[in-house]
Amino acid sequence: MEEAQGFRALLDLDEPKYSIEQIAAKVGKTPAFIAQRLKLTDLVPAAVEAFYADQIGVGHALLLAKLPSDQQVQALRACFKEVYTASADKPARILLPVRNLQFWIDSNILLILKDAPFNKRDAQLVPAAGSCADCPKRTGHNKLLFGDDLGRQGDRCTDPACYQTKVDAHVAKSIAAKPELVQISTAYGAPKEGSPILPRNKYTAIRDDRPKSQDEAKRPEFKECKYTTEAIITEGSDVGTIHKVCANSTCPVHHPKQSTSREDTKWKAEQEKQRKEQAIGNTTGLRVLAAVSAAVPVRLMKRDMLFILEKLVTLMDERRVEMLAKQHGIRQKRDEGGLPKTFGAFLRRADEGTLSRLMVETTILLAASKTNPATVLRDAATAYKVNTDAIALKVKQEFATKDKAKKLTAKVPVNSSKKVA
Repeated sequence: MEEAQGFRALLDLDEPKYSIEQIAAKVGKTPAFIAQRLKLTDLVPAAVEAFYADQIGVGHALLLAKLPSDQQVQALRACFKEVYTASADKPARILLPVRNLQFWIDSNILLILKDAPFNKRDAQLVPAAGSCADCPKRTGHNKLLFGDDLGRQGDRCTDPACYQTKVDAHVAKSIAAKPELVQISTAYGAPKEGSPILPRNKYTAIRDDRPKSQDEAKRPEFKECKYTTEAIITEGSDVGTIHKVCANSTCPVHHPKQSTSREDTKWKAEQEKQRKEQAIGNTTGLRVLAAVSAAVPVRLMKRDMLFILEKLVTLMDERRVEMLAKQHGIRQKRDEGGLPKTFGAFLRRADEGTLSRLMVETTILLAASKTNPATVLRDAATAYKVNTDAIALKVKQEFATKDKAKKLTAKVPVNSSKKVA
């Protein structure tokens, strides 16, 4: 900072008169170095205080000094990260690296002028701001300060407020010149009530680039239709840019509602078919398991079966324990320690026949968790001579009866009872 103030004092001398290049030659530094140091004298008081207190480094200070004074305070806050700890009453501030501040400035303040939707040489667009070409707040105006950045990013604006004012003026001027322009939004969410701006779901943007493949060429955004028109973005990103869109909801190319509806109906029907097949399979499996269980004879002593069952249950996951409990009408009781304890109490009260069936059921469920459940059930059904085909047929008939009852209920009008009366 003292070096910067010394350079400033030399530059402000009336006699002899120094330029930045002359000062650089005298001290053996580059003109860019002198220009950057001189900029430190333009730091706002809050940044100067933080710099002298060693709260920020010289790299942070040089980046802040490049910004207009009204942007420096906001950028100074971006130099730190607040960290909350349980022991401290207030959050601690941690200084972030210089690259973090550079990224924040690039993302929030510096705007690439080549992407601007307005004419950068139009001095009458916003008369108070004048032409961007003559503006001292663009990075290209001071190549000594922003020389490295110009090569990577190009000419950029350091005044977001002025930039936004010009964008708004450009949008208003474009709509006034061409009232037929459709106003569109690239933002997500519903527009305000009564707004003339079309939301994203009310138009299809036509792409200007060529499709890269035949499949891509078939996509709607690469096709034009008789409803294609020009639109201007007035909300969201890329505000002020002109695009081709189709905003006609009856267009068969860009808004094929009927085909979409048919596809949705087909997808829903397929999902319903899979759900029903799964439900039939699950119910059939449980019926086969019950039939196998009913065919198990009483052979082992209760003491032996109880010991085996308690060990087997510990190997089962929670879902299969719940299936086994449901099969025997056991419900979880929180006041008795949850399902494991409730199930354990049930086992100790059960008779030999119930324990025999439970042993076979538990074995089947455990084997099903390691291999194909259908194969395990088929082997068990064969061993205990259970007719799986008959069970499966009965389950399908039951589901068909339920579906038929639902359809009949749906067809009965609400006021049918009044007509009967």
